Parts: sequence; structure tokens; C-alpha cells
Amino acid sequence: MKGLFMDAVDDLAAVFHRVVRPTDPPVVVEERGAITPDELPELCAGYDFILDDHTQLPTESMKRCVGLKHVIFLGTGARSYMHPEQLADIGITVHTIKGYGDTAVAEHAIALMWAAARGLARMDGGMRAGNWIRTEGMELTGKTIGLVGFGGIAAEVARIAAGSGMRVLAWNRSPKSAPGVTFVDLDTLLAESQVLSLHLLLNDETRGFLTADRLAKLRPGAILVNTARAAVVDQAAMIAALRSGHLRHAALDVFDVEPLPAGHVLTTLPNVTLSAHSAFRTPEASDKLIRMALDIACGL
Repeated sequence: MKGLFMDAVDDLAAVFHRVVRPTDPPVVVEERGAITPDELPELCAGYDFILDDHTQLPTESMKRCVGLKHVIFLGTGARSYMHPEQLADIGITVHTIKGYGDTAVAEHAIALMWAAARGLARMDGGMRAGNWIRTEGMELTGKTIGLVGFGGIAAEVARIAAGSGMRVLAWNRSPKSAPGVTFVDLDTLLAESQVLSLHLLLNDETRGFLTADRLAKLRPGAILVNTARAAVVDQAAMIAALRSGHLRHAALDVFDVEPLPAGHVLTTLPNVTLSAHSAFRTPEASDKLIRMALDIACGL
């Protein structure tokens, strides 16, 4: 088995060389930031598997990747970059990686929550521009955080939030239980949460999950935190809720288009805090991610 790490940018090449072992299958590392669909057949030629961090893999292009049998996607959100079922139909198995960044993403979600609650980004930006902007913050101790979806990341958010003195509610599509977490129906969660944190995988059922109707049911003045996928939220409805004040603040790490274009409407709203899809980016999480990817390759 021979593999290709096609897009090892943002220090991932260094991470790869740090964690690779002599017993791992041979992998060629390419530090290419942008790969077009037309380049895929030639780039993947001669490889049994590829490691994919952020490259779009359209099915029509992948049909021309003769001999390729496996895609190891570096994360859980493969559906944002490819159609796993369609690839399976043409003989390419998609592997995803769970759990590598649960703590990293959870800590980032909590950081975004606190930044939103205290208006830190607005004050920071104002002071850098020579303005003295003072915001009135929200105290989060004693407040309710609602978790939409409850996997490993949400469990870590629950642990940290509960330790900060917050009441933790959760809704999940299948029944679950966890110490210190009260599981409720979705309408109850929306009505009672002062912070709503999204932790849903993106699929056909969750795309556009947080609709205008569901946003309207959210407690007025709530904070929205999204470290999951942008497409689980109706962006137009979210922007309308931010402009009306129904949403106090949105703290976002994920976007419909990445990198976020200059002048995007979200950059113009004072009650939005932005981070560049970096919730998972810690040395600990990166090492674990690449090592888990190589372990998958070892088992092919």
C-alpha cells in the first residue's frame, strides 16, 4: 500500500514527520494548498490511498483516479468536501477520524462563548483603531448553556461549562445520558438556553438544521456558538436575528465559504466574533489526528 498526503499545509507536513513511524506504509507528502478537481487524476495516480485535509473531491473527478481505493479524511466533516456514498459506489472507501480534537474544540467553543459574552473582539478591534469602546458583558455563572448534539466535543464542553457554574442542557437525536447534563426536547432547549452551542455532524438531515423558525424559538438575547459546520445554520436567518437583536451575539469558527471573503457581511456586524476554522488546531490534537490517520492506513 502506498499513500499520498495531498495537502499537508498549515504545519501538517511537520506534524506528519514528527509522528510517522518506520513501520507505517510509505506516504508521499505534498504541501499544496489549493488543488483543483482537474488535477486530481494525475495527482492521485499510482496511490492506493490519500490523506485529505481540505481538498474538494468531486465524484466525477474521482472516477478518473484509477487504482485509488481509500480516502482518509482528516476529521469528521468529510461531507463538506466529498460524497462518501457516491465514492463508495465507485470503489473508494472514505474513512473519517473522530475524537482526536474533542478537548481542543471544546476549549475553543468555551473561549468563543466567553469572548462573546464580554464583547472582547469588539473592544479589542476598537482599541486597535484608536477608539475606547466599553461593552456591558453577560455573567455566565448560573446561566444555562444548551448543547445541540452530544458527542465527544459536547461532553467536554459540558464538563468545562459545569465547572464554570453553568447549568447544562442537551438535546441529541438519539437518547443519551451524562453526569451533570439534563437532556430535554429541542423546544425546551431553545427556550431556556442563554448560550446555544452546536455540535452536529453535517449530513442531509442536519443541513440547515437551525432554521429561522428554530432561531425564533431561541431565548431572546442568547449567544450562538458554532464550532461544528456552518451549513447546519440558515445563515440568512442567523444574520437577521443578529441584526434584530434576537441573537445577542454569534461566535463562529466555521463558514459557508472558507477562507471567509474580505468584506463578507459577517465581518461587518458588531455582535459577531470570528475565528478562522481553528478550533481543532493545537499541537496535541494535530499529533493525534495524523497518528490516527496513519493507524488507519496501517490497517488497510
